[in-house]
Amino acid sequence: MAIYHLSVKPISRSDGRSATAAAAYRSAGRIEDATTGQVFDYTRKRGVEHAEIVLPTEAAQRDINWPRDRTALWNAAEQAERRRDARVAREYEVALPCELSTPAQRLALTREFSLRLANRHGGAVDFAIHRPHREGDQRNWHAHILTTTRRVEPTGLGAKTDIELKDRDRSARGLTPARVELTAIRAEWAQLANAHLQALGHSERVDHRSLEAQGLEREPTSHKGPALTALERRGVEPEVNARQRWEEADRANDRLAQAAEAGRLEREADYLQRSILALDGDIQAARNQRDRVTTAAAAEPPIHRPQGEERLVILEPSRDRADPPEATEEHDLAY
Repeated sequence: MAIYHLSVKPISRSDGRSATAAAAYRSAGRIEDATTGQVFDYTRKRGVEHAEIVLPTEAAQRDINWPRDRTALWNAAEQAERRRDARVAREYEVALPCELSTPAQRLALTREFSLRLANRHGGAVDFAIHRPHREGDQRNWHAHILTTTRRVEPTGLGAKTDIELKDRDRSARGLTPARVELTAIRAEWAQLANAHLQALGHSERVDHRSLEAQGLEREPTSHKGPALTALERRGVEPEVNARQRWEEADRANDRLAQAAEAGRLEREADYLQRSILALDGDIQAARNQRDRVTTAAAAEPPIHRPQGEERLVILEPSRDRADPPEATEEHDLAY
């Protein structure tokens, strides 16, 4: 079954790496570094099915051929950089669909993608197709694709390719951020691999998107490598397998806990929603009662009260005594 894999790795001096060593190893060739005098000889290395250098179409049209010499190309890449932490190359590692069962089929896909990279950025591309490790998974055909960080010119390497520029400089040129460019490259590999699979009559397809973006709930698989695969083929279960199963069980438990929590939250949300609806009903009933009281009060006839003040005189009766009654007390009642 075809799988999707494309990783991008810098070849940087800050990591103690060189373009000459990387190119010699991946192509199973021999390169002498003109700057340091080191000779990187991997001609005895097995497992390289094909290695080739691809140039931009424009360079071919201008009859620029010097970069087709691997030693000249990667020495030029080293000599073009002055910084001690410079990036001297960029590597794309891709998994070739195992359904491409012949060397010609694998070469056609890798070559076309390499040419697209060369035309996209204007640099030289040096690719090598590697066979599966003899003790590993025999479906693990893959390619290492080295690209220069500078554009190909008639007499050497020129300005930095666009993908190597900082986002600020890319923006000034009307280009998207580098991460968007890399996403586009990942999508282009998937599209190209699927086109080759379809042309050969295979129904399998690859997808550059994450499992979440594809709407798939399965967990991503872990890369085991040839050493672990070899142990499994001999019936030995490595400790890492048990650890992976534990991790998968933990992830399954986490998903169950999340589902349970989601169910609890859903029930609480339903209860709150019903409570809100009940409160809305009480509030509306209170408003209706208020409106009825207001309407009834407005319908009652007005009460007319007399103008001014009324005076009420209270006379206390005389008592049986000789003295005349005292003066009358007057009480004012005001309304």
